[in-house]
Amino acid sequence: MSKPWFDQYDPWVPHEIDADAYSNVVDMLMEAGERFSDNVAFSNFGGTKTYSEVLSLSRDFAAYLQNNLGIVKGDRVALMAPNMMAFPVAMLGILRAGGVQVNVNPMYTPRELQHQLNDADVETIVVFSGSTETLAEVVGETGIRNIIVASLDDLIDLGLPSPPTNPGIKDPVAFLDAISAGSDMEFSKVDLNGDDLIYLQYTGGTTGLSKGAMLTHRNLVANIMQFESCAGDFIRLGEDVVVTAIPMYHIFALMVNTLSYFKFGGTNVMITNPRDMPAFVAEWSKWKVTVFTGVNTLYNGLLHTPGFADLDFSSLGFSVGGGAAVQKAVSDKWKEVTGKHIKEGYGLSETSPILTINPFGSGDFKGAIGIPAPSTDISLRNDQGKEVLPGERGELCAKGPQVMKGYWRNEEATAEVMTDDGYFCTGDIAVMDETGFFRIVDRKKDMIIVSGFNVFPNEIEAEIAAMDGVLECACIGVPHEKTGEAAKVFVVKSDESLTEEAVRAHCKDCLTGYKVPRHIEFIDELPKSTVGKILRRELRDY
Repeated sequence: MSKPWFDQYDPWVPHEIDADAYSNVVDMLMEAGERFSDNVAFSNFGGTKTYSEVLSLSRDFAAYLQNNLGIVKGDRVALMAPNMMAFPVAMLGILRAGGVQVNVNPMYTPRELQHQLNDADVETIVVFSGSTETLAEVVGETGIRNIIVASLDDLIDLGLPSPPTNPGIKDPVAFLDAISAGSDMEFSKVDLNGDDLIYLQYTGGTTGLSKGAMLTHRNLVANIMQFESCAGDFIRLGEDVVVTAIPMYHIFALMVNTLSYFKFGGTNVMITNPRDMPAFVAEWSKWKVTVFTGVNTLYNGLLHTPGFADLDFSSLGFSVGGGAAVQKAVSDKWKEVTGKHIKEGYGLSETSPILTINPFGSGDFKGAIGIPAPSTDISLRNDQGKEVLPGERGELCAKGPQVMKGYWRNEEATAEVMTDDGYFCTGDIAVMDETGFFRIVDRKKDMIIVSGFNVFPNEIEAEIAAMDGVLECACIGVPHEKTGEAAKVFVVKSDESLTEEAVRAHCKDCLTGYKVPRHIEFIDELPKSTVGKILRRELRDY
């Protein structure tokens, strides 16, 4: 069936991909590891590991999991760590042992951690030493029996200090000791197929307790192939250098940076603490970076860091933005500095994640999430489940080989987001233009209703973000006696002379009256998730 977006595909992009090109992700990564064996696979704090070293170390860790801990196919193994050398080695070891990796945010609160470990029924966890204090608070209330502790200096041996393991952790095993022990053990290759689970990727839990999206090997193989087919020759096999500053436990960096660029033979430069922008810029300066991925706030932060604009961007092939809307003002500035616009894409944990992306052959910025990836169908539907016409707003519903199997042990939640004809309902409101490009208007729950009119925060935020003197902003709805709700904007200044009157005057010039914020509040910084998403819900407590 022909789709309007087919005409927008770059010439090299197929309408369909083969989601079964590899029977599982492990086979895909093993093939790449052998092909690019002498290439540097990962770099962290200046320490490096080649592809052959990663394969060898992960084999030893997998052998330890199988022989010492009895991990068998389907067992959930949690990995709670920031971007550090232990992460990709532990990950590949878990997958090679047949485990289902449960990705855990190392900044979780004890309550969040306890819920996730118990919900996923985890007995084994690989944890960063700096997160053991949180684990110690709740480990007695979980089913955890095996704790493997990884430190920042593991596998790079540069003498880097790492937080000590909390004394509340009983009988921890050092990650390096586990690898050493596994080197003398037999490793048994596990038979994996496309339907087997590879990750439990927990959602942000913005509507309640977080849920584990069950992602299969086929889901990830499909999304890697979709990304590869869209990028085409923009991927330089065995030559790319990708900077990974967004967390590898997040589905964006996990699929694009970690898995895809391993398949492509690239060098992955891991940034452990992207909040230290000067150090981040210093690390970037050491590499001929060809690919960068990030969220809008990360791009904006780099652009406002002294020294970043002085870097050499001649090797930069493209930059991808996701996780949240990329603002035109930020992309325009990024192009001014680097020579390239940010290529915006869209996806979710439940979709492995990419659903749409802007064509790689186009150098402009459309302010859109792009067009569906090959083998992906998108249907915009109204509250009655009927498809809307081009130009009309509707909930973005998607079908494709990258869509999750469902929520872990939660058939009710799965049923709530899946339609009878097999589409996943994202909860995002979008419009499609006549050419097949999609634009996200906002999430259903973020919509503000002013005197019966729908107001979407993204629109207001985009206009204010374009102002001189604005570093970043976020908009929410607040109760109002006359209109039911009103828009309130929180603004972080980059120029102290910026006034509330100036912001309001700007909004009056570019927004319909009912969209103009009634309340404007200046704050020092916006609350954000570890991935860099602005947390609007927390602003409601300000």
